[in-house]
Amino acid sequence: MSAHAGEKAEKTGDFRCEKCHHSTHVSAGHKIPKCPKCGNDTYSTRVHEPGNKSSR
Repeated sequence: MSAHAGEKAEKTGDFRCEKCHHSTHVSAGHKIPKCPKCGNDTYSTRVHEPGNKSSR
């Protein structure tokens, strides 16, 4: 499930950029920013969120 810059994060977690794979931490209820590394606005994966055992 992808997420896009400007959307509010439903859960706290690290969003991984689709383009450069840089992870950006966003807290629940806050707007997802553009990737601070490359400026991309689409994130492909959310990792390291509470209750998510994904380590990607």
